Amino acid sequence: MRGLWLENNQLELRTDLPVPEPAEGEALIRVLRAGICNTDLELLKGYYPYRGILGHEFVGRVVQGANPWQGQRVVGEINAACGQCYYCRRHQPTHCDRRTVLGIVNRQGAFADYLTLPIANLHPVPEHLSTQTATFTEPLAAALEIQEQVTIHPQDRVLVVGEGKLGQLVAQTLALTGCQLLVVGRHPEKLANLAARNIATGLADAVGDRTFDIAVECTGNPEGFEQARRALRPRGTLVLKSTYAGQLTLDASALVVDEITLIGSRCGPFAKALDLLAKAAVDVSPLIQATYPLTQGLEAFALAQQRGSQKVLLAMEDLQT
Repeated sequence: MRGLWLENNQLELRTDLPVPEPAEGEALIRVLRAGICNTDLELLKGYYPYRGILGHEFVGRVVQGANPWQGQRVVGEINAACGQCYYCRRHQPTHCDRRTVLGIVNRQGAFADYLTLPIANLHPVPEHLSTQTATFTEPLAAALEIQEQVTIHPQDRVLVVGEGKLGQLVAQTLALTGCQLLVVGRHPEKLANLAARNIATGLADAVGDRTFDIAVECTGNPEGFEQARRALRPRGTLVLKSTYAGQLTLDASALVVDEITLIGSRCGPFAKALDLLAKAAVDVSPLIQATYPLTQGLEAFALAQQRGSQKVLLAMEDLQT
């Protein structure tokens, strides 16, 4: 089969890869669409020493698996857990000691013709939901994880730093809570997407120090972290949604003195994400910049790496699917 293979920080399109064999309890899935995300780009930079096929945001069709999954269009949670360790017993499979992670840790990813995942990880895609839109299930679930970790009230002042792909999804999901929300970034054209949904936006200088109850950092750079930190009132909550390829330095004393709660946040609830997409409560269409066939995967990555780019999708089948 074909696939985008990462090795020694170099990406290549290979056509000689074996079709993966599903283990017991797993399904073989024919990939239809897959999205390039910032984690894929960070893996290229060496964020984690991964070797293999990249990609974890996908929609596919089950071609081998127990009924009723056979032929079903699905999305899949990316952490394949052992089901037996301390974290699995505590219903925290995303922290399983022996987990594999699709396209990230010891499991070949979605930028290929086929992938395998445990059937327990799969979620059916509603018939009326387009494959393009459903490809956003994984990042939308990650955005929703914030609300699984932090209780957000309508009276809370909430800041989102970063108007990129993830920042836009975070902003749209937080807006549904009715909180007092402000999103800041560097690209007026991206902020305009949110403003069109009646979400307050501004540039970096719109943020006052010590004025927000909750700040969500979605830029993945030290400047964004510092801006989010300064914006928080004492006893505020700082949520980190980005992975960092390099080291992040911070003033730990300031966190202690102001009694700031620091929360790391990543994978989230797929069922809730699919429900929002099915109800059109979140609009992902403005976030799609381009769709490339898998054969042009290297060109797709080149576009995704450009500063200010939006979501770039890969199509493993006909672009009209």
